[in-house]
Order: sequence, then structure tokens, then C-alpha cells
Amino acid sequence: MSVPGPSSPDGALPRPPYCLEAGEPTTGLSDTSPDEGLIEDLTIEDKAVEQLAEGLLSHYLPDLQRSKQALQELTQNQVVLLDTLEQEISKFKECHSMLDINALFAEAKHYHAKLVNIRKEMLMLHEKTSKLKKRALKLQQKRQKEELEREQQREKEFEREKQLTARPAKRT
Repeated sequence: MSVPGPSSPDGALPRPPYCLEAGEPTTGLSDTSPDEGLIEDLTIEDKAVEQLAEGLLSHYLPDLQRSKQALQELTQNQVVLLDTLEQEISKFKECHSMLDINALFAEAKHYHAKLVNIRKEMLMLHEKTSKLKKRALKLQQKRQKEELEREQQREKEFEREKQLTARPAKRT
């Protein structure tokens, strides 16, 4: 990692203070310095850069490719695990819904039993009302018959009284 330093106005990176460019005066340095002229000799060749880059790539690329492959396998495994997890969740939801369905069936059975009991009671009440209607009809017929007999008895008594009453004899 590099530590950012002050940037130059033209956007180029500033050079370290110990680097000199060709033709710069060297203040405080002797002419017999062993590094004198090193900067001028430091020309970077494209071929060397390519070889260094290839060496760097050949050194790190296999590890990076293995890491990439491992990440792809992990991603695939995660996808498989997510799918499996979703299936398990749906199974749990089905089980929960089955419990709900079982509860509904139990409730339906309970209400069915209530309906059967109500139906039995209604049939029993229907039979009772039918018997009561028949009895009421018989009683009504009996009363009408008794009234008719009483009426006939009164008429007979009235006729009898009429016959028993004294009649004046007719003179001829």
C-alpha cells in the first residue's frame, strides 16, 4: 500500500525527495557519489515490464483461479442450500396447514354431531306435534259430537215438553 502524499498541479504523482531528475543541480552532494548517474541509467524497458507482469501473474493467477473456483462452488452450494431451505419451509407450512385442516375437520365433526342431534330433536318434536294435532282433532271432533248430542237432547226435551204441555181442546 502506498501512502498518499501531496499531489502535483499537473496530476502526476510527486516524486520522492531523494530522486533527482537528469540535469538537476545536486546541492550538498559530492561529485564522487556512487549513485551519481543512476537515475539516468534507470530506463524501464517494456520487455522487462512484460516479463515482470507475467511472472507476477503466473505466481498469483493459479491461487486466484482456485479461489474463484472455490467461491463459485460456495455460491452454487448456497443456492442449493437456499432451495432446500425453501422446500423445507414449504413442508413446514404444509404441516402447519395440515394441522389447521385437522382442526377444521375436528370442528366440522363437532358441528355435524350437533346438527344430527338437532335433527333428531326436530324429528321428535315433529312427531309430538303430529300426535298433538291428531289428539286436538279428535278432541275437537268429540266436543262437536257431544255438542251435537246435547243439542239433539235439548230438542228432544223441548219436543217432549211441548208434547207434555197442556193444550186446550178444540171445540167442535
